[in-house]
Parts: sequence; structure tokens; C-alpha cells
Amino acid sequence: MTTSEQTTLAPGAWTLDAAHSSVNFTVKHLGISKVRGRFNRFETAFVVDNTGAAAIEATIWFDSFDTGNEMRDGHVRSADILDVENRPHLTFRVPEPVALTEEFQVVGEATIGGITKPVTLDVEWGGVQVFPQDNKEHAGFNATGTIKRSEFEVAPGLPTAMLSDKIAIELDIQLVAPDA
Repeated sequence: MTTSEQTTLAPGAWTLDAAHSSVNFTVKHLGISKVRGRFNRFETAFVVDNTGAAAIEATIWFDSFDTGNEMRDGHVRSADILDVENRPHLTFRVPEPVALTEEFQVVGEATIGGITKPVTLDVEWGGVQVFPQDNKEHAGFNATGTIKRSEFEVAPGLPTAMLSDKIAIELDIQLVAPDA
């Protein structure tokens, strides 16, 4: 899924606009319904080189897991599932800079608790606009992908009939251009 025309962003380190970004997930519960939630704390490193390609890294902090149900969220953060004390975050790193086009794939490595697996994200370019409040260019991306909790030994004793092995991830990311 790639479109050949490259999108050009200003070279340098683009910063995350956390107020206009989100990291969301969906997972099936009991095989009959979906639980949706978000991670409220995440960081990105997005550096565009002189060719227009971007080096990408991100960290998602598991203690920010939020489904809107504090009792459930506390259980998910516990050693039974995410084990935040021993596995505080997920890191995602792309080994080589990625050319930015209208639609493209980002093939990277996700690491949870010392286990690293390949993860592919399908990305849609949202465009660039000047944001009137800071008078800077903002770029937008939407990325979707799936991870398997079993590959990262997350909740290994929990049957998939109770909580699906596949977890859908959706990122809506807005970045701010580097200062000229």
C-alpha cells in the first residue's frame, strides 16, 4: 500500500503535538464485544532528513492505559496482564528512514519487556496546515496495525476466548515543524 508521490516535510526534528494526538486500541472481550481505550502518555521522535525520509521512534507508557473503567484499568495494569511494574512501556523503532507518501507502510520493531517483534503499520498522510495558535506548520498522520499479545508474553495465562490475542492499534499523530 504505497503511493509513489513523495510528500516533503521540512528537515529536522518534528515535535509531537500531544494535545492533538492519540494512541487508541481495540480488543475483543469474550469473543462477543470490543473494548476500546487509549494510552494517555506517549512520546515520539520524528526526524526528517534532507531526502525527505523520516526516522521514527515512539514510546507508549502502559501506566497510562485508560478504558474509562478504573477497576478494569487497574486490573489490566497489574501483573495479570500488562505487568506495568516489570514492563513499563512499549517502544517502537523503525530501523531505516521511511519515505513519506499519501499512503505507506512503516515496518518497525516493537519491544515490550525485552521481547522484540516486527510490527507493520499502515499509514495515511493527513497533510500539512499552519495552526493559527502557534503559527507553525503541523503535519498529520493516521496509522493502524495489529499486535499479538502472545508474541510479547502479555497475559500468557489468559485464554483467547476471554481476551483476544489480536489487539488493534490506531494512532492519530500531529507533529509540529522544527523551528526554521
